[in-house]
Order: sequence, then structure tokens, then C-alpha cells
Amino acid sequence: MDNPAHGRIVADMTRDPDVLIVGGGLIGPTLALALAQGGIRSAVLDALPLPLRRDPGFDGRAYALALASQRLLAALGVWNGLRDAAQPILEVVASDGRAGEGPAPFFLHLDQAEIEEGPLGYMIEDRFLRPALLEAMAAAGVEHRAGAEVVAQEAGPAGIAVTLASGERLSARLLVGADGRASGVANRAGIGRTGWDYGQTALVCAVAHEAPHRGIAHQFFMPAGPLAILPLPGNRSSIVWSERRETAAALAALGEAEFLETLRPRFGDFLGAIRLAGDRYSYPLGLSLANALVAPRVALVGDAAHGIHPIAGQGLNLGLRDVGALAEVLTLARRRGEDIGAPDVLARYQSWRRFDTAALAIATDAFNRLFSNDNALLRGIRDLGMGLINALPGARRALIREAAGLTGEVPRLLRGRPV
Repeated sequence: MDNPAHGRIVADMTRDPDVLIVGGGLIGPTLALALAQGGIRSAVLDALPLPLRRDPGFDGRAYALALASQRLLAALGVWNGLRDAAQPILEVVASDGRAGEGPAPFFLHLDQAEIEEGPLGYMIEDRFLRPALLEAMAAAGVEHRAGAEVVAQEAGPAGIAVTLASGERLSARLLVGADGRASGVANRAGIGRTGWDYGQTALVCAVAHEAPHRGIAHQFFMPAGPLAILPLPGNRSSIVWSERRETAAALAALGEAEFLETLRPRFGDFLGAIRLAGDRYSYPLGLSLANALVAPRVALVGDAAHGIHPIAGQGLNLGLRDVGALAEVLTLARRRGEDIGAPDVLARYQSWRRFDTAALAIATDAFNRLFSNDNALLRGIRDLGMGLINALPGARRALIREAAGLTGEVPRLLRGRPV
């Protein structure tokens, strides 16, 4: 590699990877697998140590994978190892709710039978998905550097170099930021962010219950924020309970018995008696959008590009759509003999993903504002509108296909096809 003081950075293609991916969560490793399938060498730079990534209690979350996201994981050869740990989502039911009153009659009911594509999606716990991706990377020969913190980066006409906290320098054609909402890659590239805090916190846990959930996901719209009850394998469900920040802090500090006592009036008794099935976690909620998805020799994916409200369960799915689009753009560019980090190549990725990202961010923001209140007039208008969608088969099917990730310009991997 040339001396960066001379202003030139050239990736040594005999030794260096084609792409450096900063971020070892879920999106970074998935992108590495997608690129490997297209013949593009990458290295994943993960600031966290490997034992922490492998710790089954590291995160505690469960994810609602859209049908298209499941197809991507299948196309990458990851899904077979996850199948037994996944719970198909067969129906989605949404209704208003208030503590102590139980759910109101539903105003929206989505059924997988209406689109004849299979389940609407799948629930998978982080403790299964994360190790599966780590194992798949190792099997594919993807370089994974755990404990590698990037502290500097410098783009040149023909490549980009990064400096690790250890002092080591690495170079590649392209640097991808998959390092979350506070993306260091984006900051160092001069990409600003737009967003705001919702003043809400998501309380996340799993509960065991007496009655079977039958693969039905429930969304209760409470005045302070939505309460999602999402089916897991067996008689268990994942809870994502959005509350106002100060209330959530008080709830998180409660003991198990007191926490359950507060949850039960909101949860209701439709699944019988409930008890906690694991630890509890909490995550602050806000909107955070990168003002651009690319910069010279840089691309952003996942939460580094867009952090949205979990009201529709689309955060991870949005990131996986980024993965499918970027992998397709880069793979096709490589086959044409193009420089995969060139501005015109990266512009194709940004053009593909910008509208979808902005549209979903606006939709989730509007839904949260519309549904996280107790205004009687707004409740009446929104329930009427959702009820109208529910009454129109065509509108309902369109919403189902949108939630399943089957609309728009869907990347090949999310159609279950290799690039």
C-alpha cells in the first residue's frame, strides 16, 4: 500500500480484501456471506470480542423476519440451520388496547392464506441467528476480526484505508459501515444524520403462557406506545413493550413479580397465565437516518443507514434489503470489470435503496405518532381507516405483500435466487 501521506491509497488486490465491513452484529456478517457468494472477498471488523458475540445472553431480542428476509438467508445457505428454531408467523392481528381492559375488537387481521406464498414471516431469536451467521462466515472462509476497533479511515482515488486501535492499517476497494446508528464509518466520511428521540423505551422479554399462540402475532396499540406479542416456538412469545421513557425506567427496575403484575393487565388473559422466560432488556427508541447512503469509497447498510421505530418490526428486514441490493450491485459491477468502489457503482446502490428507506421511515414515524396517544378523535379516525383496509381484500393483500417484503424492486437474494 502506498504511503497515505502522498495522498494515494491503493488496495493490494493480491493480499487485501475487496471490501472491509465495519460491524459484526447481524447485518455485517450477512453482507459478507452475500458478497462471498458473488466472488467478492471481504473482512468483517468487529469491535466486540468473540466470546461476547457468542454469549447466548448477549442481546435477548427476537426478530420478525419478513418472508423475503427468510428467502435471503435460505439463498445464503443459513436457513437450514435455523429452521427448527424459527416460528412461522401465520396471522397478524392489530387492535387498540388499554391496561386492564384487554384488547378491543381487532381492526386489522392479516392471514398468510391470502397471498399463497407461505408464512407472512418467521420469528427467530438473536441467540440462534447470531451464532448461525458466525458459523456460516467461518465455513465460507470470510475473515472475521473480533476486537478490531476502527479509529480512522482515509479514502483515495483507488481505495480506502482504515487504522485499527492496535495501530494496524488495512485497505480495500470499499468500506461498508454496518456499525449501528452511531456509525463511526458515517461520521468519519462526513455523512450527517437526521432524526429525533421518541421519548420511548422498548422493554423486551420472552414469556411462557398456558395456551398455544397458533402462530398469531398481536399488536396492541396502547396510549403510551405499542405492545407487540410475537409467537416463538412452543408456548412462548416475545414481548416488545414501548413505554414512555420515565415509565419504562421504573418498570425495568421492578422485580420479576412486580414487572409481571404490571404487564398482565396490558397483555390480557387470552393466552392464559404468563411467566417470564428469560432476562429482560430495554432499548431507547428514536429515528436516525443517514443523510446519504454513500460517500467516496464508503457505503452504509442497516442501522448505520437508518434506525427506525420497531412498531412494524421492519428494522432488521430493512437492513437485509440493503444487503441484498448492495451485494447485487457490487457483484454485477465486478462481473463487468468495474471498480466496485467507484462513485457510479455506489450511486446505483443509493438510488435503489433511498426511496424504500425514506418511505418506511416516514411510515413508521407517522404510525407511532398516530397510535401512541389517547386522543379519542384520532383513535376513531385511525381505527376507521384501518378497518376500511381490513374490509377491502385487495388492500389487505397489498399490505400483506408489503409486510412480507414482496413488493417493489426486490433484490434477487430476497427472492431466494443467487445473484
